[in-house]
Amino acid sequence: MSEKAELREINPGSQALFDAAERVPVVDKATFKDWGPKIREALLDTQFELHESASFPVIIVLGGNDLVSRGALLHALSKVMDSRNLSVVSVSPPTDEERARPRMWRFWRALPPKGRIGVFYNSWYTYPGIRHSLGESKAKEFNANIDEINRFEELLAAEGALIVKVFVHLSKKQLKKRLKSLERDPDESWRIPDEAKLLIENYDSFMDVAGRLLDRTNTAAAPWTIIGSANERHLAMTFGNHILAALQQKLAEESKRKKRTRRRKVAQTASSVANVIRDLDLTLSLEKDDYEKKLLRYQGRLNRLFRDKAFQKLSLVAVFEGNDAAGKGGAIRRVTDALDPRAYSVIPIAAPTEEERAQPYLWRFWRHLPPLGRATIFDRSWYGRVMVERIEGFCSDADWQRAYGEINEFEAEMARHGIIVAKFWLAISKDEQERRFKDREKVGYKRYKLTDEDWRNREKWDLYENAVAEMVDRTSTSYGPWTLVEAESKYFSRVKVLKTLVNRLEKSI
Repeated sequence: MSEKAELREINPGSQALFDAAERVPVVDKATFKDWGPKIREALLDTQFELHESASFPVIIVLGGNDLVSRGALLHALSKVMDSRNLSVVSVSPPTDEERARPRMWRFWRALPPKGRIGVFYNSWYTYPGIRHSLGESKAKEFNANIDEINRFEELLAAEGALIVKVFVHLSKKQLKKRLKSLERDPDESWRIPDEAKLLIENYDSFMDVAGRLLDRTNTAAAPWTIIGSANERHLAMTFGNHILAALQQKLAEESKRKKRTRRRKVAQTASSVANVIRDLDLTLSLEKDDYEKKLLRYQGRLNRLFRDKAFQKLSLVAVFEGNDAAGKGGAIRRVTDALDPRAYSVIPIAAPTEEERAQPYLWRFWRHLPPLGRATIFDRSWYGRVMVERIEGFCSDADWQRAYGEINEFEAEMARHGIIVAKFWLAISKDEQERRFKDREKVGYKRYKLTDEDWRNREKWDLYENAVAEMVDRTSTSYGPWTLVEAESKYFSRVKVLKTLVNRLEKSI
């Protein structure tokens, strides 16, 4: 069977839903007029409760072939609800800045925080669907887009988001009739979107693709609802009632969840994974003369690689993790000393801010991904979830256990876009850490680096060591391998970091 023939087999379940959506009852004016004030009051009350609880975000995906009715729904929703806690995202073709980053980057940046509602008039579905219906993408790319969408929505739902997806449907005959009617009325013709002509010309192909998209992305975490728009009053009432019911149900579930939730006791069990950290040879070192020669050599090679034309089609994300006082800052400085300051950004990661806590966990990392030809260096990273948050009980067991898969997928998306992912764990012994802590206490300009929390964390050394071993075991991949750095000797660790980066870049270029 050819790809084109295969594409035209709409799932029978989706086709039945489309057929049913074309047969809608007529709602009279009196019924609609009576319903209007009631739904507005209920939606505002529910939106206020959502904002006050600030316990989850609401993501409304508004798709469908009836572009006119979709626009009317969006306008009505904006008019009825409190616009201060409602954001509307209308996705246009990607800009140069957006094309220079992974496809989902721009959608991560547009997500609403907890307590707010975000309406995506166009969304992550729009351009994969349009391109495939016009024959601009092959089945392999289209299927990869679907898998990417499902992973994205699954992650958002796991983080607590309410995802409401609505497909506004009109038959080809009804759609042509509506557009002709609007064209004849000078006061209404402005409602016809520019894409309407393209949609009519490719209606059958569009619906073939839409049927497959809806069928394969209709999940328990993010189900689709198809609403017929032949009668505008019926559409408005069905849409409004659906949004209200989804909000009320989620708020009720969240209320019950909070009553059940108690701060968990941190598990004190050791990991069953072989402890690769303890197997490191921390006696490895370099003499100063050898260090200075190798430092200059690898810094020069790194600089040339960044200026190579081939690197302009790639980018770099370097992750630095390690024991407190292991020398992450010094290693990062030796990397940045080799680079043009315009070519990189260093992102220090501390406890999440209030803004960051209101978003999915990976949001604050997605927004810092570099464009092509540049690097982002993370001084600590998304691995905090499977280390400090896990050990200190700042997240649930389900959160950190789920995070391994989410992190691997995050890094895989980077790699698919051409981002080189280099991850370093700088390791020192417990005795060496104590020596460096005491040294910091004595030196005035180093005291700011030492906190009471640093001393307290030493009491959980074994727990952290086991967590790191499991992290390395479960997240060291072909596209995002961990490099374990013996950091007892700062000279040795800095050269090993530079050498590893040079080798990764040379292999990729």
